[in-house]
Amino acid sequence: MKKIVLLFAAFAIIVLLASLSKNANHPIVAEEMTVAGVLAELGDEPLPHLPDMNVPGVSAVVGKDLVLEGRTSLPGGGKSTRISQHFVCTACHNVERDEPDPGVVDPMARLKYDSEMGLPFVQGSALYGIVNRTNFYNGDYYKKYGTLVEPTRHNLREAIQLCATQCSQGRLLEAWELESILAYLWTIDLKIYDLNLSPEERLSINRALQGKENAAQTIALVKSKYLPGMPATFVDPPQDRQTGFSSTGNVETGKMIYELSCLHCHENKRFSFLDLDNSKLSFEFLGRHFPTYSRYSAYQVARYGTQPIPWKRAYMPQYTKEKMTEQMLEDLRAYIESRVNS
Repeated sequence: MKKIVLLFAAFAIIVLLASLSKNANHPIVAEEMTVAGVLAELGDEPLPHLPDMNVPGVSAVVGKDLVLEGRTSLPGGGKSTRISQHFVCTACHNVERDEPDPGVVDPMARLKYDSEMGLPFVQGSALYGIVNRTNFYNGDYYKKYGTLVEPTRHNLREAIQLCATQCSQGRLLEAWELESILAYLWTIDLKIYDLNLSPEERLSINRALQGKENAAQTIALVKSKYLPGMPATFVDPPQDRQTGFSSTGNVETGKMIYELSCLHCHENKRFSFLDLDNSKLSFEFLGRHFPTYSRYSAYQVARYGTQPIPWKRAYMPQYTKEKMTEQMLEDLRAYIESRVNS
């Protein structure tokens, strides 16, 4: 009898050890976990732009209103003053992830992804995941805003204020508005499923969370899967606008650009004074001006944008090299010319 008890106890221990071994390899990191949460568990330093929820009136719901509508309902009734009379954040920024890999800059891959997801192809980087970044108004934006970009380069609060006053031609945000926007942006931060992680890398993260691998190296691994800031390079239109950058263009790609970019702002004058649609008149207008050196040339406005003036503050931001390639401009031209000739 004693031997039977001992054998049973030994068997139970073996089963328990096997169970523990199995659980040790079971994934701890879940797809829906936030990247910031995983980094915090690994001991990374918290990001400096967590919202101050102690400011009266702050909430993520209010922040969402401000981002999507440019204003919100006030507790005592009525609406807050619009941040801008000309734009809302989603004129130039998506609030959904808008590229297939947050660690790679690829304008063409981004366009295809936006088309598949039904998102506009806009000049600005997505607000989705912006709280995971540490660098803002990077690269050539100093050419446009000068010393105004200096306080924003590593400060998301300052970057939001610059966007409100300069990019959207609006006003400074009050403290409750700014902190509410941050609160909302933290609801659309990067999740583990957004990162291009291999099975081996996921296992490595799990082991680090269990204290079985180097935490600092794992933090570096996670951060290598998304960009700390979006590069921005201002480039010129073609020197010869008759010949353009290339003699060939992909009509289908151009169609995506026209529908997801041009019409996003210009259809029914949503964010512009120029009205465009799918009529032959619109395509003839664009086709006629494409090879010119005027402010109506798509080459001109795509690369240089337009400037706000006192009686017309709405303007068009330019597409940087990282947001639209030279070939994509030729694709747009090919599509417009195909519609003119159809």
